[in-house]
Amino acid sequence: MKPVSLFFSRLLSPRYLALHAVLLALPLALWFAAPWWLTLALLMLSGVGLSDLLQSRRALRRNYPLLAHLRFFFESIRPEIRQYFLEDDTVAEPFSRNQRSIVYQRAKMETDKRPFGTQLDVYAGGYEWINHSISPAAEQHHDFRIEIGAHPACRRAQPYSASVFNISAMSFGALSANAILALNGGAKAGGFMHDTGEGSISPYHRQHGGDLVWEIGSGYFGCRGEDGHFSESHFIANATTPQVKMIELKLSQGAKPGHGGVLPAAKVSPEIAATRGVPLGEDCVSPARHSAFDTPLEMLAFIERLRTLSGGKPTGVKLAIGHPWEFFAIVKAMLASGITPDFIVVDGGEGGTGAAPVEFCDHVGTPLQEALLLVHNTLVGAGLRERIRIGVSGKVISAFDIARMLALGADWCNAARGFMFALGCIQSQSCHTDRCPTGVATQDAQRQQALVVPDKMRRVANYHENTLKALAQLIAAAGLTHPSQLRPHHLVRRISPNQVKLASALLPYLDEGELLDPAQLHRLPPVFGLYWPMAQAESFQPLSAAHAA
Repeated sequence: MKPVSLFFSRLLSPRYLALHAVLLALPLALWFAAPWWLTLALLMLSGVGLSDLLQSRRALRRNYPLLAHLRFFFESIRPEIRQYFLEDDTVAEPFSRNQRSIVYQRAKMETDKRPFGTQLDVYAGGYEWINHSISPAAEQHHDFRIEIGAHPACRRAQPYSASVFNISAMSFGALSANAILALNGGAKAGGFMHDTGEGSISPYHRQHGGDLVWEIGSGYFGCRGEDGHFSESHFIANATTPQVKMIELKLSQGAKPGHGGVLPAAKVSPEIAATRGVPLGEDCVSPARHSAFDTPLEMLAFIERLRTLSGGKPTGVKLAIGHPWEFFAIVKAMLASGITPDFIVVDGGEGGTGAAPVEFCDHVGTPLQEALLLVHNTLVGAGLRERIRIGVSGKVISAFDIARMLALGADWCNAARGFMFALGCIQSQSCHTDRCPTGVATQDAQRQQALVVPDKMRRVANYHENTLKALAQLIAAAGLTHPSQLRPHHLVRRISPNQVKLASALLPYLDEGELLDPAQLHRLPPVFGLYWPMAQAESFQPLSAAHAA
């Protein structure tokens, strides 16, 4: 009898006021012949309340039947409440309302001007600006381009003229078919490149004919044999198509560097299976490391093989920087073998569209500024910078973001989430649930119907064009005619309320060939003095400090 008495003692407790009210109202509704719908509602609420009392999984429901559901409801819409009612316009975690708004405005061809001055605290540490010229340059055009694979010392058979602003890697499967169609159609209209992501080239990438960068990850999707390893014949079939302009070997990504991935079998649709070349009804696995090579020298030989098989198209790597000696080992392998990638895309640890464990999102991977500086300085110090173009990706949204990265050492910028905003993404952060409210990051056929491809194609192209127009105005104000002329001394950063420094004075920059002179290593920043001697072209593992000395 004890459980029964305990149940009734709890039922009569004052904390169950909501349930008491419903239980009292129910007989009154029946007595006074209340409308059927009210009686039904009271019956349902009574059932929920009693279920709360009897269940054992959640203490809050047992102690506060019915009322606990209000807590769960408000908790479920907490992100929306913060985003729409409480969030400051300048809080950029992950993207501020101002950042999202500028994309929406430029994509929709609405005014992107702001009255009454900046909303930023210009005296806060970290505030940055570009110094303008008293003699601004004339704005000539905004279709800024760079040549990749065209260096005289290593000119490729099919060099590519790329925009300085492009679509970063996002796979079909992570994004919907309509999203891929709209992105590639916008790239075609605007004359810029679209990175396929490691999910390979789907029919939706091909339909509009926009320029593609084919990203090849550790799963070798689109170029894999039945054993899951690299297949030359499958690679040639895709790589030699005219639409593919460059080949990108993905070593790691900013969202979850050093971490593989699994697309569960339930999500492997016939289209995804055909696109990736994987069996239907089985988990689609992206291993954490490549099977085609084990050492830096083998990796460069694989890059040369891909370049040859593709017919001489620019071929490079994409990576998030981790252990510095591993990148140094790659550069030493370039020096030893004479093989250089045509480009390196540096992915910042700020993350991206890929869902990842929280620890990886927050605490794994080098942030973009430090990663870019390491790559740029190492190539300069090794005398290889002029031969290799550097692209970057990581929270690039505005023309200032592009200018900043180019001033720090990049040649071009990619954006993923920025172009998702152009498609209509509202930052609901439900990409991994297959319940994207705007049809961008879902395979749900009904949800993605909301994304109207012709309209979003125009928005993607508009966002690109208007951002480059803003970049043209920005560099003209600085007295420049092309963003490639930007240098660290054009960028100013506030250190404290009464101190500012040029980026050229604040950040370390190496001189040409400095790493090649062992006598100079002790004068370089510690990361080079310590780890450069430990790196070896034959292995990603470092030499011991004693051996290196």
